[in-house]
Amino acid sequence: MTTLRPVRAEDLEQIYAISLLTGDAGGDASQLHHDGKLIGHIYSAPYIELSPETAFVAEDFEGVAGYIVGVFDTVFFEERLERDWWPALRETYADPQGDPASWDADQKHIAAIHRPSRVPATLVEAFPAHIHMNLLPRLQGQGMGTKLFDRWLTNARQAAVEAVHLGANANNHGALRFWGSRGFSRIEPPLVDPSDPTAWFGQRL
Repeated sequence: MTTLRPVRAEDLEQIYAISLLTGDAGGDASQLHHDGKLIGHIYSAPYIELSPETAFVAEDFEGVAGYIVGVFDTVFFEERLERDWWPALRETYADPQGDPASWDADQKHIAAIHRPSRVPATLVEAFPAHIHMNLLPRLQGQGMGTKLFDRWLTNARQAAVEAVHLGANANNHGALRFWGSRGFSRIEPPLVDPSDPTAWFGQRL
């Protein structure tokens, strides 16, 4: 039996693991990284630490196997990251040097810690909230993603959130299909780096 519940502080290590095991366009990124926490440092852990009230997990008999995190105000959260999250990580990880084309996956993520990308302004203006969600394979195809998303939406609507966006890897075709079937529309923000693999989606609540 799988249960959905608010995140707890003791879930953090499992959430780091899920971030790694789904970090390669939805697949296992373990072989790409020497440091298995780098993906989580960027895409999941800060939400658990800074906004636990907007984070939920799916837990089965083996433990936490899926999560959804997000915030209602993306601009405010990016400011909090700059003040309360990135500084300690920047002290831990030296900024990569040399040609970015030669960087491995660890170095690329470390560079993102030192120079985090901002969500396109036009996207944030129209869809101020955002989410990230990942499920391990053992929970996929059981409707758990929909249940997690609905749980987050209920929370957001109670807080009078009007619109939400998300970014998915354009190579993660399962995720693209999933979000398209859950009421999200593909958005093409102007002035986006054409080499960026992110596919942006938005939905009004």
